[in-house]
Parts: sequence; structure tokens; C-alpha cells
Amino acid sequence: MAATLFSPLALGPFTLPNRIAIAPMCMYSALDGTPGDWHLAHWTSLAVSGAAMITVEATGVEARGRITPSCLGLYSDENEAAIRDRLASARAVAAEGAVFGIQLAHAGRKASTNVPWQGGGPLAAADGAWQTVAPSAVPFAPGWHVPHALEADEIEGIVEAFVAAGLRAERAGFDFVEIHGAHGYLLHQFLSPFSNRRTDEWGGPLENRMRLILAIAERLRAALPERMVVGVRLSASEWVEGGFDPDETVAVVKALKARGVAYACISSGGNLPKAPVPNAPLYQVPFAEKVRRETGMITRAVGLIDRPEQAEAIVAEGRADLVAFARAVLADPRWPWRAAAELGAALEVVPQYRRSLPVMAGWAQRG
Repeated sequence: MAATLFSPLALGPFTLPNRIAIAPMCMYSALDGTPGDWHLAHWTSLAVSGAAMITVEATGVEARGRITPSCLGLYSDENEAAIRDRLASARAVAAEGAVFGIQLAHAGRKASTNVPWQGGGPLAAADGAWQTVAPSAVPFAPGWHVPHALEADEIEGIVEAFVAAGLRAERAGFDFVEIHGAHGYLLHQFLSPFSNRRTDEWGGPLENRMRLILAIAERLRAALPERMVVGVRLSASEWVEGGFDPDETVAVVKALKARGVAYACISSGGNLPKAPVPNAPLYQVPFAEKVRRETGMITRAVGLIDRPEQAEAIVAEGRADLVAFARAVLADPRWPWRAAAELGAALEVVPQYRRSLPVMAGWAQRG
């Protein structure tokens, strides 16, 4: 029986040749938001991986929205020009049918931190810390920066920053943009009653807490051409009672779908530092399954999935339409080739590398 993981999928104007996606992964290697040689090498590796859907890392829509000073940004002409050049180089070597997107993000109260290999955590003033922003003046954790609670007119500025970055993404040549509403970053902070303590039209009931992400989606969809897909990533659970939960996620996805969002990548956690996240294989798949079943949205599952048979089962059983990989692809940049070999599926790779496929198939047979 043919592997469902390697069957085509219609996504907006595109027909993806398989159901394998590369999730956005922060590289912490930009200079004032501008990518360099590292990104050229990294994006080129992703381009020849065989994955149908490649999403570039969380990318700050404004400088203060970056997680660290070394995070990618899309808020200046210099950022845009460098991203356009490196994307064009990656496209030139990409496997046929691959589509490229960029995740538009704002870190909110989780911004102004050190890169992970320098300990993470909030930057000190001497190291260039900046004022963070959030729906409410509630720090992420003890010892973190106290964020500035955004005023109503400042919230409109956030919407405009996302739209401006989306237009830059269009000019840079991307096929889709993904709105980052997960992992405790700004849009998730608005969605969560733990971080959103507002009493105005932006806080309180879900209809108010989701107002910002809906406004961004609606304005982005109106600003971008139909050839570009708009997607979203959400944390469907905060793993603590009383937080943003799967039922609220379904409501948000339904509202986003009505505004032209074409797919949802369903993750979890990130907004509460001591949440009891299980971090076990497939632990987030039930959330994706629920969203797909109750909304009809094209849904992407993600999180500690690294075996081809796991991914095949997720898609074949109708639990999600796509499966996204992050660390698995860092560990094995040809993971889709190996999956095709193990599942007995055909995979279109760049012609220069086709003669390696029998070797991959031999490895798969030997286990």
C-alpha cells in the first residue's frame, strides 16, 4: 500500500508533493535581524531535504520583538534584501515542488534574552537589554524583565508591524507566512488568561483575548496576494488548568479559517515556566487531531516525532494532514529520504543527488 506521508496535498494554490514539513527553528545567528552565511548554508540544506513545506525560523516583525539580539528579523530594508538573496539561492537548489515560508513573530515579554548557548534568560542592562512589551505588566518568570503593558494605540502598531513584515516577506519571494501564536510569545500572551490580565476590549473573555491574532490574520490576508498562503501556529494547551486550552484553540482556529487562514500548526506550552509538559513522543498529536476534526482546517502535527512509521500513522489515520519535524531534521538533514526508503515510497530529489537513493534504500533494509 502506498505511503500516505508521500501523497500530495492541496494547500492554497500549491500542491505539495508530500506531507513532510520542516518546522521553524531559531538559529540565533543574525546580525541586527539580518541573515548571513550561516542562514545560506542552513536554508540550502533544508531546500534539498525533500520536505515539501519549509518554514524559516521565528522572525521578529520589529527589533524589540526578537527573542535575542541574534534572532532573525524582517523589519528593515537590510533584513529584507539579505533574506531575499539567501532565499533565492536556496530555491535554486530545492527539490521540485518545495514551498518556502517565514514565521512572523513577536516575543513580547519573552524578548531581550541571551542566546541558549550563553545560558538563555533575560539580558542584563550592560548586555543591551531592551524594554519588553506584553498585554499586561506580568513578567514571564521571577527575575525576568517586567514588560510594558501595551496601550490601545500601541496594539495597533503591533498589527501594522505584522502586516509590514508580511509585505516584506512577499517581496522577498516567500510562498507563505505563518503567524506565530504559540510558545508563550506575544500573540499567545494575549490568548492566555495567565498573561493577559486586561479589562478592556483586548482582555477577559476569549472573544477579546483573540482579537489581536484575528486582526493580524485579517489584515495580512487582505494585504497579501492570493498566491501567498497565510497559516498560524498555536499552543493548544498550557498544561495548567485555567489556561488557554484545546476548546479555545478550536474556537480561535474556526475564526481564523473564516478570515482566510489556510492551515494551523498545533503545538503546546511555552507561556508558563513550570508547566508540567509531558514531552513524550506524539504528545501533541491529540491536539492536532481535535483541531482537524472539529474545524476542518488543514492541520500540521509537530513535537518529538522522529520515526517514519509514526509520521505515516499520523497522516494515514487522519489525525493531521501534515507532520512537521525540527530536531529530527537537524540530526538527519536527509530525513525525508530515509522515510521514503523505509516506507517504500518514491521521493523526488534534486537530480545531482539521485544516485544516492539506492544507498539510502540499502540502509533502510538493514534497519
